[in-house]
Amino acid sequence: MADTIDFFFDVISPYVYLADALLPGLRARHPGLVIVHRPVLFAGLLKHWGQLGPAEIASKRVFMFKDILRRAAEHDLPLRGPASHPFNPLLAQRTILAAAPEQRAAATTAIARAGWAEGAELGDPATIVAALDRAGLPGAALVARAGEADIKAALVRETEQAIALGVFGVPSFLVRGELVWGQDRLRDVEAILAGRDPVTPAAVESLLTRPASANRR
Repeated sequence: MADTIDFFFDVISPYVYLADALLPGLRARHPGLVIVHRPVLFAGLLKHWGQLGPAEIASKRVFMFKDILRRAAEHDLPLRGPASHPFNPLLAQRTILAAAPEQRAAATTAIARAGWAEGAELGDPATIVAALDRAGLPGAALVARAGEADIKAALVRETEQAIALGVFGVPSFLVRGELVWGQDRLRDVEAILAGRDPVTPAAVESLLTRPASANRR
């Protein structure tokens, strides 16, 4: 039976753009692999877990942009960054969710590339329509559908389901019951697929059950 990976993402993250660009190679190395695109709201994850986003910490924001330039160069990927950041990703995420399941990979790639590779404004409906149209998808129809109540509710549900699974950041991957965070951890996804994951329940339990000897106030 083919393996399935749940891919949790929000195009507000540059690391989602990088992950999305690397997924075709993962599929090629694992014939039959099914990747389910699951858009979530990163801000909802941050609120639930009580975290600040990388762009909300000044020094971390500087590091993040330097890091993504390095990672993009490492993989020979273009990177300009969207016209504004942070931007409101609600429309982009809802539009991807409005697409049919078999269209969501193409929609994600089209929108992520428009912002992170080409420098477009990802909070602008016209940008999203144009990006989807270039990918052969019905841009205007999907953007219109994104405004409907059931799609808005569906994005909330996807975010809540991700939180219930322990997702705290994007991109994240759920593979064989294991949660993996970050595009730079796709090698761990492959190790799990190959049965080479060094993590064992006993080893994790041993670490998690050790008592704390200090607590931060």
